[in-house]
Amino acid sequence: MYARAAVVSLSLLLGACQTTRPVADYDASRDFAGYRTWAWKTPALQYRPDDPRIRSDLTEARIRQAIAEQLDQRGLRPATPGTKADLDVQTWLIVDNRQQQVVSQGPGWGYWGGPWGPGWGAPIYSESRTVDYKVATLQVDLLDGRDGKLVWRASAERLDNNGDAGPQERTEIIQKTVAQVLSAYPPH
Repeated sequence: MYARAAVVSLSLLLGACQTTRPVADYDASRDFAGYRTWAWKTPALQYRPDDPRIRSDLTEARIRQAIAEQLDQRGLRPATPGTKADLDVQTWLIVDNRQQQVVSQGPGWGYWGGPWGPGWGAPIYSESRTVDYKVATLQVDLLDGRDGKLVWRASAERLDNNGDAGPQERTEIIQKTVAQVLSAYPPH
């Protein structure tokens, strides 16, 4: 029993260690060098599902701060109040329930046959289980400030294990995820 629990735990930990590259898309006809300023589109952060267990002012503040820092590093500055921004920024935090089939194997004793006749040996038994887990996707959309059309979008997935994290660790997780998403901006 402990061996099976260890296999399930190990597979989840390995899944958590994997970093997914951001998935990005953009309008190739746009001149991204012309974009200099940005502003938040209302609402700045949307949640799917819109669940009070996911929605949090603390999470939103962390995401907004991390995006502002990353955009600043890329030469984009917040638009001055009262002026139209070159880009409008909107983010999505999407939490999906997923399942994974986990197969555990172990030794057993039994009868087996071979080319020289039957015999006894140590065949392997296997057992499969379905593991439920959550994956959080952070998506960042950049829309042209003049026409409102989507010009750039990127997202990254992360195994959602924030329930065990403290405030500092949550901030670090969000900063790393936002940096990963915005690593694809500007498009090359």
